[in-house]
Amino acid sequence: MPDAPQAAPFRPETAILSLGDDFYDPVKAADFPQTILRFRNQRAAETVGLGDLDEAAWLRHFGRFEALPGSLEQPLALRYHGHQFRNYNPDIGDGRGFLFAQLRDADGRLLDLGTKGSGQTPYSRFGDGRLTLKGGVREVLATEMLEALGVNTSRTFSLIETGETLERNDEPSPTRSAVLVRLNHGHIRIGTFQRLAFFQQEDELRRLTDYCLIELYGDQPGEDGPGRLLDHVVSGTARLAASYMAAGFVHGVLNSDNINVTAESFDYGPWRFAKTWDPRFTAAYFDQQGLYAFGRQAEAILWDVYQLAGTLALISPVEPLQAAVDAFPARFEAAMRAAILGRLGVKPKSEEDDLALMGVLESALMRGGVEIDRFFFDWAGGRRRGASPADYSGEAFAGLEQALAGYEPSHPLDHPYWGDAVPCSMHIEEVEAIWARIAEADDWSAFEAKVAAIRRMGEAMRG
Repeated sequence: MPDAPQAAPFRPETAILSLGDDFYDPVKAADFPQTILRFRNQRAAETVGLGDLDEAAWLRHFGRFEALPGSLEQPLALRYHGHQFRNYNPDIGDGRGFLFAQLRDADGRLLDLGTKGSGQTPYSRFGDGRLTLKGGVREVLATEMLEALGVNTSRTFSLIETGETLERNDEPSPTRSAVLVRLNHGHIRIGTFQRLAFFQQEDELRRLTDYCLIELYGDQPGEDGPGRLLDHVVSGTARLAASYMAAGFVHGVLNSDNINVTAESFDYGPWRFAKTWDPRFTAAYFDQQGLYAFGRQAEAILWDVYQLAGTLALISPVEPLQAAVDAFPARFEAAMRAAILGRLGVKPKSEEDDLALMGVLESALMRGGVEIDRFFFDWAGGRRRGASPADYSGEAFAGLEQALAGYEPSHPLDHPYWGDAVPCSMHIEEVEAIWARIAEADDWSAFEAKVAAIRRMGEAMRG
């Protein structure tokens, strides 16, 4: 996405209402003691016609949730189920968020503005429906970094501190509270389909399938609609899994209620960027079996896609569904080649050459112990550039230059970023240091500088 997008008109939408009352519950946002703007994604706001809002209007809409003109009159908590660490849970749904508004981008694609930390809903169970400010800061950093690295992600649209103190078991408490708004092309999850299958609601499954085809994929409904929808999801999720790997990213909680049928990554909790290429690296302290480890993310996402196929089997012959999921491994392999070559900044060659390079590169990263970000920075364009503290003289990297022979840069490397001494990274130590300055001194300078640095890296990577 360009850093200075052309301003687009505001185009409000209410497409979700066509699904009917069985898909959501009208709710109200919490009445927060304060609304202090901490992050405003002006770049994203310009693309949807909301860039001209002054701060007072921004706070009313994204802190007090005054309806946007022409969009939803009342927030909607969406209903869904899901497998959480492979255990089916029928007692979930939007428990601390809701769909606040819908709108269309300049290309006419549907977009959702959804919340996190906006208060309790019928699905909050025993939760307070709130978000910690630290959690909000972490989500901004995750989405900005992933967007810059080319991952299909939700964008954090707004982060507002809300003046409450929260108690949490997994971080120092009391801690500050916030409400976050995210922008993406849909909040329909695999778990949304699972809920309908759980209740054997075949008519509603067909209605949701048609909605997703029309509104989320610009496709047409029909008898073969379930198979075509699954095929779209397989292609998108294969690319998502591959882009996680190329980014060195571990989502941490790839449950079926966290996999969007638009294949946009979203809902960031215990995420991490791996320092080195370690397939066993996990992001969540509670993932003791490594179910969602770095190297198992494609497996985890495919497992979730199988759950979607199972729900669609209620309204579709099995053969096209099986064909769609069977295509995942090949599409993932192709997406991995594209994602790695894209991060390396080189044009593809033959499939044989690309596969050989992939094998050499992955082996070198695993055996050589060089940081992922450092490696792709040093070898951008397919040639080792400049001085680097990393040692590429060992046996692990012996065949790398030969494997890269003949590869051409995919874009110029004349951006000043490529002359920096260190690459832009987002490891847990820096995240904690950024938060510490906010928590201890209300100092947002490191956070703001990091967002600017990430966007600068994104410009360089786009050429």
